[in-house]
Amino acid sequence: MDEEGRESSSDVVPTTNGLLGVHQDTDEDYEDESLDLELVSEEEPAISSDLEWLEELKEEADGDGDFAVAADYGKKRSYAETARMFKLRRNLDQLDCFHRQKEHDVLKAREGLKQCHQNIESLMEQRENLEREIEREKAADNRVAVFRLRAQHRQMCQKLQSEEELEGHFNIELNQQELELSEVEVDISRFSSLRQEVEEEERDYRILKVQKASMRLQQERKANYKVQLKMQHLKDKQAAMIKKEETNYQRKIAEGRANRKIAVKYLKETIKRMQQQEAEKEQKNRELLEKKIQAVKSLKSNIAATQESLRVQQSRAKANTQKKEQQQRQLRESLQAQGLNSIKYMYQQKQLERIKQQQAQLEERQKLKRVNIVAKILQEEQLRKSKDRNQVLLPKPSNTNKFLTLERAREKLCYYLDSRPSSAVEERTTTQLREFSDISSSSTASSDTEDLEETMLQEGDYKSPDDSLVEPEFCGLWEQNYKKPLVRKTTLTQADISQKEPAIPTRKLDGSAKKIHGKELKGPPFISKPDVIVFKDFEVGKVYKKKIILTNMSYKTNHCKFVRVSGQLKDFISINFEPPGCLSVGMSCDLQTVFQPKINEDLEGEVQFVSAEGPFSVPVRCTIKKCDLEVDSQFIDFGSHVVGQTISRTITLTNKGALGTLFSLVTSPSLSPETSDLQMPPKIIANASQETSSQNTVSDNQKSSASIDAVELQPEQKSQEHSAELQHDHRAVSETSAAGPDAYVQENPSDSNEISLGNVREGEIGPFQSIKLEVIFTPTIPGEATLDFHIKFSNSSSKPACWFKQIPIKVRGFAVSIPVWVVQPNIDMKICMFDFLYQESITVQSRASTALKLTFEVCPEMRKHIEILPKTGFIQAESRFNAQLKFLPRCSLSKDGRKYFDEETGVLEVPMTVHVAGQVQSIGFTVHAVVTSSNLQFDQTEVDFGYCSIYQSVKSTVRLTNLSLLPQDFGFLGIPEFIDVQPNDGFGTLLPHETLEIDLIFSASKAKEYSFRLTCKSGANRDFLLNCRAVGVRPPLELSHSLVQFGATAVGDQSTAILYLINKHTERAQSKQQVTSAFKDAVTPGTPRLFSFTTPEHSEIHISPSAGRLLPGERCLVQVMFRPRLVEQEIREEALRLHYQSKLLHEKELERTRQAEQKSKKDTSVESTKGKKAPVNAKNCKVSDDLKTDKLSESPDPADIQPGSELYEQARASLLYSFTQCYSEYTIPCFISDGDPPEEDRQAQPAWSPFNTLYVKLQCLAVQPPLVVISNNGNNIIDFQQVAVGEKAIKTFTVQNISKESLDLSASLLDIIGTFSLLNALRCIRPGEKHTLILAFSPTQEKKYCETLEVRNKTITLEMTLVGEGVVPAVTLSHPGCLLDFGYVLKNESKSQILKLHNNSRLSVGFKVLLASISPFKPQGGADKVALLLGSYRDSQILSIVGTQNYSGLSVFSVVPIEGSIAPGQSQDITVIFQPDHSSVNYSDTLTIELTNKSKVCVMDLKGAASSHNMYLYGADVLTVPIESLLPPLITCQPQLTGNTEPKVMEKDHMPVLVTLRATYRGGVIVPAMRELHVGCIHSVKKSGEFYWDSVPSLQQQGFSVEPIKGSVEAGEKRTITVTWTPQSGYKPYEVVKTCVPLTLKEHEKHVYRVTLMALVSITEE
Repeated sequence: MDEEGRESSSDVVPTTNGLLGVHQDTDEDYEDESLDLELVSEEEPAISSDLEWLEELKEEADGDGDFAVAADYGKKRSYAETARMFKLRRNLDQLDCFHRQKEHDVLKAREGLKQCHQNIESLMEQRENLEREIEREKAADNRVAVFRLRAQHRQMCQKLQSEEELEGHFNIELNQQELELSEVEVDISRFSSLRQEVEEEERDYRILKVQKASMRLQQERKANYKVQLKMQHLKDKQAAMIKKEETNYQRKIAEGRANRKIAVKYLKETIKRMQQQEAEKEQKNRELLEKKIQAVKSLKSNIAATQESLRVQQSRAKANTQKKEQQQRQLRESLQAQGLNSIKYMYQQKQLERIKQQQAQLEERQKLKRVNIVAKILQEEQLRKSKDRNQVLLPKPSNTNKFLTLERAREKLCYYLDSRPSSAVEERTTTQLREFSDISSSSTASSDTEDLEETMLQEGDYKSPDDSLVEPEFCGLWEQNYKKPLVRKTTLTQADISQKEPAIPTRKLDGSAKKIHGKELKGPPFISKPDVIVFKDFEVGKVYKKKIILTNMSYKTNHCKFVRVSGQLKDFISINFEPPGCLSVGMSCDLQTVFQPKINEDLEGEVQFVSAEGPFSVPVRCTIKKCDLEVDSQFIDFGSHVVGQTISRTITLTNKGALGTLFSLVTSPSLSPETSDLQMPPKIIANASQETSSQNTVSDNQKSSASIDAVELQPEQKSQEHSAELQHDHRAVSETSAAGPDAYVQENPSDSNEISLGNVREGEIGPFQSIKLEVIFTPTIPGEATLDFHIKFSNSSSKPACWFKQIPIKVRGFAVSIPVWVVQPNIDMKICMFDFLYQESITVQSRASTALKLTFEVCPEMRKHIEILPKTGFIQAESRFNAQLKFLPRCSLSKDGRKYFDEETGVLEVPMTVHVAGQVQSIGFTVHAVVTSSNLQFDQTEVDFGYCSIYQSVKSTVRLTNLSLLPQDFGFLGIPEFIDVQPNDGFGTLLPHETLEIDLIFSASKAKEYSFRLTCKSGANRDFLLNCRAVGVRPPLELSHSLVQFGATAVGDQSTAILYLINKHTERAQSKQQVTSAFKDAVTPGTPRLFSFTTPEHSEIHISPSAGRLLPGERCLVQVMFRPRLVEQEIREEALRLHYQSKLLHEKELERTRQAEQKSKKDTSVESTKGKKAPVNAKNCKVSDDLKTDKLSESPDPADIQPGSELYEQARASLLYSFTQCYSEYTIPCFISDGDPPEEDRQAQPAWSPFNTLYVKLQCLAVQPPLVVISNNGNNIIDFQQVAVGEKAIKTFTVQNISKESLDLSASLLDIIGTFSLLNALRCIRPGEKHTLILAFSPTQEKKYCETLEVRNKTITLEMTLVGEGVVPAVTLSHPGCLLDFGYVLKNESKSQILKLHNNSRLSVGFKVLLASISPFKPQGGADKVALLLGSYRDSQILSIVGTQNYSGLSVFSVVPIEGSIAPGQSQDITVIFQPDHSSVNYSDTLTIELTNKSKVCVMDLKGAASSHNMYLYGADVLTVPIESLLPPLITCQPQLTGNTEPKVMEKDHMPVLVTLRATYRGGVIVPAMRELHVGCIHSVKKSGEFYWDSVPSLQQQGFSVEPIKGSVEAGEKRTITVTWTPQSGYKPYEVVKTCVPLTLKEHEKHVYRVTLMALVSITEE
């Protein structure tokens, strides 16, 4: 609120202070403002945007009550009043601003008027001065000055006049401003009362704001005070919490200390017990080790005997195999000799043997099943007999039908067991089955007989091996015929009955799964709640009732009906059930079960129902009252206690059953051996019933059945046999244990007195009760005391009595008598070294109640080596005393303590004694240690490096051995600069008795003798010295580098290193080093040297030059190249492996094929027709497969695998793909001669000194190539073969990235003007990707080309060799000319001509035939025919390249073939066909034969004409444009034919023909003009055609002559007509003679040409 008030005041202040915010308001604005002031008291003003904060202020007043203060000051101000006040203040301020503005305007007008008066006065003074000057000049008669002064006077008068006008304007304006000011003052005086009111309201508002501010300040102070109180309370709370935490922490520390003391106490006891156990364990381990040693020895002898027997068996088997193979070979040869298929015969024999074995196995399995079934039947008979004895009171229903069914089942069972049973077995089986049928009840007999029949049917069907394999191992719910077994149908032992309750019968008549409304119903249609009707702990004579709810779980409306109760329960259980009718899905109905027991036995059965979906049942279980006893612990351990103490322990005996029983505690001596048992479970449950016969209960709970599977019986038999063995072992152990306590009691008669039972030794325990039994331990004699007793029950016929009869309890305690003892009687110092100090703490424990004095005694022999501090001390009551044992074995230990120290093994055993004051018996303890030496030993005392070059390093190896039993660190210190010790720079650790090879690397820096000593310091701070000596020599030549480390080089790539061999000996050089101290040279200065590098054979190293001669001061560049390659032998071995692998795969494929064929034979064996054809196909397949197998079985010889073969390349690629890396080192010697050979014999071998030899060490690492060529079998040579000059041959090769990183490929630049080129770009290929490079070869000359392309990467350079040969093709054409004229052809007919191409070159040449009419490069739009269209077409020399085309769109001229290839020395016929579809003489085209290298064999013009009739005329002038439209001419109506049988001569319109004759005037003589016309006949119905001229005399009159006038033309020929014009006398120059004459051509049709002859004389020679 304060901030908003300040903002409002700040908005008002700028308008009230100064004139910066003043604006020029007009009178209209003033009137409007005055009007607003008048209306402000009459109506409520609207809230402007400037007063929006008032609304917020009002909201705050409503929310926090800020305006509540205004109630104390008069009446409460409203929002409208406050807004009115601010608006009045704003208007008053505006009015004041307007008043000040008017005052300012008045003052401004007055200042302007004042200034104007001053100007007028000054101008008037100037005018008066000018007038006086004019008068003076007039008097002086100065006209010029008068005129000038007058002009100035006029200007001055004009200025004065303007100033006077301005003065009048200012007066008017001043009056107007004063009037307006007076009006404003009047308004201000008029609103003075309103101003006073606003000022009072403002004063009240300011007071209100001050009050609100004070109120807010008080509220803030109160809130601040509350916050301070809250903070103070929080601080107090935190302080209290911290104090509480400190108290808890202190308490926890105290508790922790107390617990730690207790834990330490128990920990010490535990440690003592663990030590005892460790000692016992160690003793057992020693005994076990001895047993193991004996077992290993016997095992070795057994292994040797077994190996010998295996050897004999293997040799015997090998001999049998060889014999069998020989027999098979002889049999095969005999069969082949007889002409039979030996392979098929032997395969059939193997199949027969396999079938016999399978049959024998099947018979064995059947016999085993028969035995199992008989055993099951016998067990069921025994069970049923016992059940029959218990059901004497029950009626025995007889049913003949069921008896007959059982008889049939018995007969089937006898038949199944043995097709030819012996008489004894038959009689026994018949008797058993008869007894079985007599004692079975009606319900159980029927069900058992049905199960028996199903079992016999299932077992009776013969199953083939294939069918038996597809049977599931276990029955599942997915099987439709699956039925849950009622109970376990085998006879349970008494132990099984006592360990677990009888199994609840879960028999439910679950039918096969049915589909209802598309859903499959699994399980019973109704379910019961509860699932099993249980009557537990019942009593005879009482009645029990239970309610059961049945729910419809089927997918449709269903009903249920009660059928019966099983026979065992029908006398005891009754069902009250009213059928509810149809029940919907999910609906339920209830029934009541009433149980009235009459006998005290466990009963089991079921209540059977039937529904629309099938029968179902609800199990019923009734159990009598039983006792269930157990104890919480069967082993009581009192631990160690001092003699005289009394300790007691309790065990709890609990009865969890509903029946009480009597119990008694009996110790082991009073029990018989057969009742004692060992290895009892931790929890024994004993069940006792009120009846004596438990077998009856078992028989009631079990269901007899003869349909138990043999597979189910086998594991049970095994478990029974195993349990029988265990029981036999337990009996043997129990007999031993029974005799043991007696002997123990005789030896320690006080045990029975030390451990005794409490007061409660017998009594009765009720149902669900527990009793605590006390056991007391009172030790009187030191040693271990034990006691075994049993909890025996009164009812020995109950289930526990049948099984164990009692619960055994074992008690153990240990008594000690010495109050002071050493906690650790055996102090093991582990392994110690001589002259090193070792310390150990000796802890003495006291359980005495007083302080005692202790004295430690060390035997005199060991006092130099062992010391105990302090020697004497006092141990407080029930506390510990710690003494310090210092052991410093010295080297004289073997002499001083021979009695206690074994020098060979280093084992030390020293007995120590602690004397206790007042105690006769002293305390003894033993100190154990293994003392060993700290020596390190070198295998040699001096190392001689021999002669060493100053450019090379010599390595010598010494062996350092650790003679100690402890690991020792070692290091070579103070090593000279010229020696290096490896590994790890001479530092390391040696294990006990370990020997390490140390490499000493000597590098001579000068040519001199060296003698030095190496110091090896051990971790025990001992020094071991090694003397070394060497002689440094300087060879005459020097290598720039003695070590070359090649980078990782891919297989197939190469790496190159450059070395320099330098001969620096320009002065005296030593040739042969003598073993002297002077090292004098024996060769004259400036002797040249011969050198030779020797590389290993078949290595990957190449040195160039390998030998040479160096003069003094010269140096030679040596290039060392490393080219890793795959070894040929490895490639061949890999090839053999791949061949063997493919052979195995092929054999597997053949085996699968044979299996498929056998299966198909079985499937098709029913069809007789197919069965006849099957053997033929099978035979063919077998023969082909055998041929393939024989072919693959022939393993190739490694020497026969040649490089370049497919198998070789596959093996090479396989090795490349599997190659990882290979590191190799080479040491290359460079032998240097002592000089040149002697001058007498330059061919003699120069002298070579071994001391001058230089060595180069090469470290080579070969890695897998990241890029390999996978095309062309991995070959790096691309041969383009022969290519015609001008042609382009393209070949590709593919590379693959076999690395794990992406490769950025680049290629070397090929020759720019060369013939080879790379057409595609290289890119980055990811791992596993492939990239294909496209290469082109374009030879320009007839020669061979070769170039190398490098595909580079940062890790590999792949070189590809490009080879090709350029050949010039030579092709000739049979047609000599450049024009091929087809002449005239009837339209819609064709004519062809043949051109022959002959290839005279050495390679195949491709050609292409092009026609100008169908060429894509011909000019578009008729650009080549412009001259024809401009009128010059009359010139017969101008012809179109492409003439008239067919109307149909088909080409007039066609060529077959269009393209092809001609083999060397062969020819190719090209047929050109002319086929027009309309009449025209302008058919033309251009034929071009072009080779693949773009060279042209010929360019030939094609020409032809078409006529619609047989007779034609040509040779006249061209009257039309030679380019015709493709639109056909208009078809005129043909005249109708008459009925004349003779061919009618059809007359058509006269066709115009123009013949122009030009006579020449030369030398005053006119040369006659002559033209030739040609008449031809294509083919004729008659023998020939005719032609003749009409009106020949009229022609002669004008000087024209025609020869011949008429004639005939044979078919396929043509005649020439000569037309001559000779000018007549009287011919005028430049006169054109023109005449027209008809020419008739007649064949079977008549055509008349209207020939116009036009003649003139030409003077100019053209």
